[in-house]
Formats: sequence, structure tokens, C-alpha cells
Amino acid sequence: MTHPSWQPWQPWQGSGAPQPWQGSHAPLRWQGGAAPQPWPVQSSPAMLASHADRERAVDVLRAGFGEGRLDKGEFDQRIERAYAARTVGELALLVADLPQGPVPHPAPVTAVPRTFLPARPQTNGKAVGSAVCGVLCLVTFGLTGIPAVVLGHAARSEIRRTGESGDALALTGLALGWLSTATWALLLTLMLVAAAVSA
Repeated sequence: MTHPSWQPWQPWQGSGAPQPWQGSHAPLRWQGGAAPQPWPVQSSPAMLASHADRERAVDVLRAGFGEGRLDKGEFDQRIERAYAARTVGELALLVADLPQGPVPHPAPVTAVPRTFLPARPQTNGKAVGSAVCGVLCLVTFGLTGIPAVVLGHAARSEIRRTGESGDALALTGLALGWLSTATWALLLTLMLVAAAVSA
């Protein structure tokens, strides 16, 4: 017949299982082999425990009991051993199988609804028109160069005022428009010089 005070041996109870006649007052292992070190021990496990060390261990035990990791009997037994502990090594054994702080839980990654996403700035229409006119300069022999320049300057002015996007389009239209206009101006100048020379 099993003695009523006998309980299954736990790692925090020491190097050997308690005997039936020892009950909850079995001698603690405070000397000998190395103990597990999840408890923040800065030096040897044989270092004498302070009141703060005991209270810290008791806090861990209370958290484990509150989370359902310990039953009432085992919790009471460990609390009694914690207050009777002489060394930090004994305290480390008492809390070795319990978390020493909050258990991290990965945060679920959820997509942000489009409604809450920052709105993209609208592209300025005149900037688009300037870029189109600048590209058309290549097929219209520069006839759309002046509209590209006018729309480009107007677009950049509106973009600075409203914060719209499209500055790169406006610059493209301006570059192609000015290049086309300069080419036409050079051709007209050469034609006038040629006419004046031949006259």
C-alpha cells in the first residue's frame, strides 16, 4: 500500500526521489552537482540566497500557479521550500521548469484594409500632357514642343502647390519641348541667315 504522503519525484526536489517517511520536509540538495541555471545566477549556485532572491523565486512560482502550471499542493510545497532555501542554487531548482518571464507569442500578420492605407498622391494631368506633347515632338517634327513647355511649367507650379505626383513627367515634357523649340529656333535662324546672304 502506498504511503499517502508519497508524491512523484520532481527535478526541483533534488538529486533523489523523496522517501515516504520524509513527506514534504525532505532535505534539500544545496551541495554537490551542478543545478540547472535558468534562474539568473551571477555566480556560483552555492552562493547564499538573499530575501530578494527568495521573493523573486516566489513571484515566479505564483505566476506559474496562476497560469495553471502548478497544482495547489505542489505550489504550497515549492513556496515552503523557497522560503527555507539557503542558496540561489536551491531557488534555481524550484523554478527551473517554469518560465522566468512572459512567454512570447508571434503576432498574427494581417493585411491592412485598403481603406486604411495612405492614399497615393494623384498624378497631375498637365504633367501627363506635357510628357505626351514632348514625346510627340519626335513625330510632329517639333510642332508640339511649345505646348510641352507651357504644360510642363504649369504642371510643376501646381505640383509644388498641391503636392500631386508627376514631377518627373513634367521634367520630361520640358526637356523634350525645349529641345524641340531650340532646334526649330536654330533652323529658322539658319534659314534667315541663308536668305540674307543670298539676297
